[in-house]
Amino acid sequence: MSEVPQRPVSSVLNTEYLGLPLRSPLLVGAAAPISGDLERLVALEAEGAGAVVLHSLFLEQIDRDWQEWIHHQQHSSESHPEALNYRPSPVPTHLGLEGYLAEIRQVRSRLQIPVIASLNGSHGGPWSEAAQAIEAAGAQALELNLYSVPSDTAADSADLEREQLHIVQQAAGAVRIPVAVKLSPWYTGLAAMARKLECAGARSLVLFNRFYQPDVDIEALETTSHLELSGPADQRLPLRWIGLLHGRVGLEFCASGGVASGEDVVRMLMVGAQATQVVSALLRHGPGQLQRMQQQLLQWLEDHEVKDLSTIRGSLSQQRCPDPEAFERSQYIRALSSYSLPLGSSS
Repeated sequence: MSEVPQRPVSSVLNTEYLGLPLRSPLLVGAAAPISGDLERLVALEAEGAGAVVLHSLFLEQIDRDWQEWIHHQQHSSESHPEALNYRPSPVPTHLGLEGYLAEIRQVRSRLQIPVIASLNGSHGGPWSEAAQAIEAAGAQALELNLYSVPSDTAADSADLEREQLHIVQQAAGAVRIPVAVKLSPWYTGLAAMARKLECAGARSLVLFNRFYQPDVDIEALETTSHLELSGPADQRLPLRWIGLLHGRVGLEFCASGGVASGEDVVRMLMVGAQATQVVSALLRHGPGQLQRMQQQLLQWLEDHEVKDLSTIRGSLSQQRCPDPEAFERSQYIRALSSYSLPLGSSS
């Protein structure tokens, strides 16, 4: 198979994330239409991607298949007389996990840039076993996607957070590769949760997960779901929280949501992001968008005589910016009081 020619990436963009040296802070985020296609990943590497995050393996799939395998391992040889000489394979090769591990090995064999695996779940399960298998398959880091819709009226926030912290402890404690945690923004005390996740073994937070909201088809009388790509407004939430948390916890931060230009990357670096994930811009415009974003980033750095990303990283976080209140409630009050209706409008 012929190699795809690599576009050169300026050393000015060199950085680190999760202890991994990256040639660029632009990561390909976890999305099945992108990271589930090996040739597309090869093309994105050629366009200058710093690393790729593979699409998620869902723990519900592993748990269901794992329990089925255990059941047959323990009971099949006793269920029928003709099965007395039969024992299932000691390696559950039929599991969804096995297919994911094969995918990791295949991607690692083709790419030179770091490959980060992703586990998605919200409840107890074989997190340790899955993390260890992913590490053995060659993933250089692991992202835990704690996607949860807490609809249980009997479970309070402390219970939910305790369960998620236990998940991180299980996975991070089972492997030597670094672990990132991708969160939703909907925590009562997000700053405190960040510190607890650090203590549980997380090395980075990816902010934020985007929830796919259901819709209702009033003619077909059914619920539907849509993949809605992120836009510029989605940057504001991760920008705010990375700016608030940078320097307050010993975690790295990766921005996710609405990053589509080199200028967007600059903003996220300035509030403290170590790297940024890109998905929607690639789905809209194709792999070439990555190269365009890099050129925009390089142009900004050149125009402002920046020779190293570390010189701007965190320069406008809350701890270092000239207007710390911009991240707080006072800015909200100021924005509301300064808004005026256009002439001729009525309230």
